[in-house]
Amino acid sequence: MFRRSQTPGRTADQLLLMRRAGLLVGQTLEMLRGEVRPGVSTLALDALAEDFIRSHGGIPNFQLVPGYAHTLCTSVNDEVVHGIPSSSRVLHEGDLVSVDCGAELEGWNGDAAFSAVVGGSDAARPEDLRLIDLTEDALWAGITALVVGGRLYAVGESVEASIESAGAADGREYGIIEEYVGHTIGRSMHEDPQIPNYAVRDKGPTVRAGFTGAIEPMVTLGSPSTRVLADDWTVATTDGSRAAHWEHSVAVTEAGLTVLTAVDGGAARLGDAYVALD
Repeated sequence: MFRRSQTPGRTADQLLLMRRAGLLVGQTLEMLRGEVRPGVSTLALDALAEDFIRSHGGIPNFQLVPGYAHTLCTSVNDEVVHGIPSSSRVLHEGDLVSVDCGAELEGWNGDAAFSAVVGGSDAARPEDLRLIDLTEDALWAGITALVVGGRLYAVGESVEASIESAGAADGREYGIIEEYVGHTIGRSMHEDPQIPNYAVRDKGPTVRAGFTGAIEPMVTLGSPSTRVLADDWTVATTDGSRAAHWEHSVAVTEAGLTVLTAVDGGAARLGDAYVALD
C-alpha cells in the first residue's frame, strides 16, 4: 500500500474543475442507462459515450491508458471489470452489465461506474438485483466514511462491513474483490494513494480537506477469485459467478462531501453530509 501521513488535497478552484469533469462522466452514464437494452452491442455503447464526451469538450481518459483504445469498460455477467467493448458482444435480456466510464476535462479527471440488468428488473434474476443493490449500498457506505481528519482506509472497513451485513441478512457470503481497488483522482485518473474496498490492518493516511478519490467496490455472487482473460484486459470470476461494480469520484471538504460524478452531487444519498461546491 502507498504510505504517507496525509492524502493530497485540492484548492477550492481545483475542486470546481473536478466537479465539471465528474459531472460530464455522470451525465454520460445517465445517457447510457437508457441505451443498455437487448440487442445493443457494447461497442455501440462505447461509440455513444465517446461522442457525448467529445461533444461536451472532454477527452475519454480511458483512451489515455497505454494499450487501451476505448471510452468504456463494459463487463458482462461473470466479468468483473475492464471488459473491452466489442461489436460481437451483444447484450441479451437478463445480462448483468457493469459500465465504467472516465473523462478528462480542462486537465482534470472523473471516473465512475454503474451496474444494471439488461431489460430491467422484470428480466432480472432476484439474486442479480440484490447483488447490484448491495454493491451500490457498499459504495455509499464507503463514501460516507470519508471525513477530514479521518483515516483513508476507513473506506474499506465500511465497504466490507456493509457487504458482510448484507450477506448475514441473506444467509450467504458475497465475494469482495481484493486485486482491484479504488484510487486517488485528479490531474491523472489513477493517482496514489490507492483505496482498498476491504478492511486492512493499516489505517492509511489522514484525509485532508480537498481530497478527491474514486471509491469502487466490486462484489461477486460467489468466490472473490479472478482471472484475466486472453485479451489481457478483461477480469472475470474463476467460478463463473456474476459480479457487480459501482464507482463514484468524491471530494472531501471541511463542510462535507460532494460526489463529483453524481448528477445531483450525491445530495439524495448523502443527506446532511452533502455540500454543494458551487
